[in-house]
Amino acid sequence: MTKVMAKSKKHSVGQRAQEPGHHDHQAVPSDVALRVKALESLLVEKGIVDPAALDALVHTFERKVGPRNGARVVARAWTDPAYKKRLLTNASDAIAELGYTSGQGEHMVVLENAAKVHNMVVCTLCSCYPWPVLGLPPVWYKSAPYRSRAVIDPRGVLKEFEVEVQDDVEVRVWDSTAELRYLVLPERPAGTENMTEEQLAGLVTRDSMIGVAKATKPGGGGRT
Repeated sequence: MTKVMAKSKKHSVGQRAQEPGHHDHQAVPSDVALRVKALESLLVEKGIVDPAALDALVHTFERKVGPRNGARVVARAWTDPAYKKRLLTNASDAIAELGYTSGQGEHMVVLENAAKVHNMVVCTLCSCYPWPVLGLPPVWYKSAPYRSRAVIDPRGVLKEFEVEVQDDVEVRVWDSTAELRYLVLPERPAGTENMTEEQLAGLVTRDSMIGVAKATKPGGGGRT
């Protein structure tokens, strides 16, 4: 577990995460962000790119394609004890068994949530994120409020995401880096003993694999 001390003003991270189209900009965008925005505007102006289609593509990779990969990893771990052991011992190799790899060279570590331990992931320096299993990082993950407050007030952040953690549960915050990325293995919901691996994957959300939500209960609606 990596501990990072930081000072920041308090902002409602959970609330902002639920606001459609919310973007938490820094005062001055980076040079890369400015270049990307300029390129996007030029392509749209010339009719080469449809902004609605671009938004739909980003939405698909952020919420559907990528997270479904991670959900399959979690579901396999829930149903196959031998695979779960390999996943917790050498996550990169175990994830690669299902065909999900990255060419960026980062190492993966899977963190198991349990009755007395709750893990959550952040990147305090930028937005390091396990793209092959989670897709594109959500806007709130990259925002300054989440990056700072997840470290200094993790329980408060979890509460804003509507996750209540009991006082006797240890909350561990893990700081991702360019070389090391984390994936949370959420607890398997009760009442899922007779569900197939595919059905179980449908209960696993992106946010539960970051650690700011729990896996969806059978028959119930869940977060992203």
